[in-house]
Amino acid sequence: MSASSQPFEALDRLNRLVTAATTARPAFSAQGTVARISPSFITVAGLSRFVSIGEAVSIATSSGELIAEVANIDRETINVTPVATGMKVELGAGVTALCGPISLSPHESWLGRAVNPIGEPIDDLGPLQPGPRTIPIHTGAPKAMSRERLGKHLVTGVKAIDLFTPICAGQRIGIFAGSGVGKSTLLAMLSRAMAFDVVVLSLVGERGREVRDFLDDAMAECRDKVVAVVATADESPMMRRLAPTSAMCLAEYFRDLGRNVLLIVDSITRYAHAIRELALASNEPPVARGFPPSVFGALPRLLERAGPGAEGSGTISAIISVLVDGDDHNDPIADAVRGILDGHIVLDRAIAAQGRYPAINPLASISRLAPKIRGKNEAAFASQLIELVSRFEDSRDLRTIGGYRPGGDAQLDRAVQIVPRLYDAVKQDLNDAPVADVFAYLAEKLQAPPN
Repeated sequence: MSASSQPFEALDRLNRLVTAATTARPAFSAQGTVARISPSFITVAGLSRFVSIGEAVSIATSSGELIAEVANIDRETINVTPVATGMKVELGAGVTALCGPISLSPHESWLGRAVNPIGEPIDDLGPLQPGPRTIPIHTGAPKAMSRERLGKHLVTGVKAIDLFTPICAGQRIGIFAGSGVGKSTLLAMLSRAMAFDVVVLSLVGERGREVRDFLDDAMAECRDKVVAVVATADESPMMRRLAPTSAMCLAEYFRDLGRNVLLIVDSITRYAHAIRELALASNEPPVARGFPPSVFGALPRLLERAGPGAEGSGTISAIISVLVDGDDHNDPIADAVRGILDGHIVLDRAIAAQGRYPAINPLASISRLAPKIRGKNEAAFASQLIELVSRFEDSRDLRTIGGYRPGGDAQLDRAVQIVPRLYDAVKQDLNDAPVADVFAYLAEKLQAPPN
């Protein structure tokens, strides 16, 4: 063995030892017992000195191991929140500290699969292949000064979005909508964009019957590049709370492989509702329409993890669905999320009632990065269209009662001529082909009056 090769072999051996030490389960695990069972928490004795808040424990049951997360720690006992429901827990049952938070071992083969928030398959396609390393689902965002700058313009193929609220790689944008306004269909249309290598979909609190329809029908064209993390409405609040966090963990895994990832969370509101359930059960006081302070701390911790990664890695472009309660776009969750994201797309029930889908309100929607994306001519064209739409909508009541007469207002005349054709041009559904250049498309559609 040459002297020059010895340092490299020693370094390689050290790396193997470090990897083995960080991935292997410790030989000694602290043990405790179940001391009290309540509807929201399980109280465990004997582990107070060995765990921290947010770490995982395993509870022995007759049906197998039940994973739970540490919520509160007292001198003699801890309170843990079970991830799953339906497993019978008995007083005196053994509890083992897992020496860390809930973790996943993602792998490339997870693409095309549907999993629950703790990484178990739910699609009857067999077991998942574990990856080479275990990743905690609760991590921090990349350091602000070490992140890449936002990337290039991403063409989504959705005409209304590429025209009014363009998106670039690494951007986080919200879709704000009430129920039944076409939010899920729009998310499916965005997932088909060719600019993304991987799509990580988090379905939080969805109706169970809709999950398979959404994956097999709405996302059929891109199913092989989608990994879905699902927690339905009937599952525990812990499962619903963990679903976006686990999805973010998977998105970070693919981002660190250099992929351009699209993360879709539907919806962040149900994630906030799950945190509220858990927080109120632990006697945390509500501060804003029933939401406790922990909700408003959890939202930026989760959403800041999306975006560009460290230099040399890929990006996570995030589409965050916000279900506005009672169509109130200023409710506490909508207001908090809007302040974190890089733009918002508002779906309007009145537009949906007219049969115009996607029901995007261009006057209420904005992309904060549009000036970075658009050229000078494109920005001027989009601005002129917004002005015409605003004039057209402001005069709707006047035109309804017959108070409009052509020739009295040149700008209104132009709006009445162009805006209806604009509305017709940007209509789109899942069966329509995506449009690569929306400005060229509109130049053709708007240049002459319809026959």
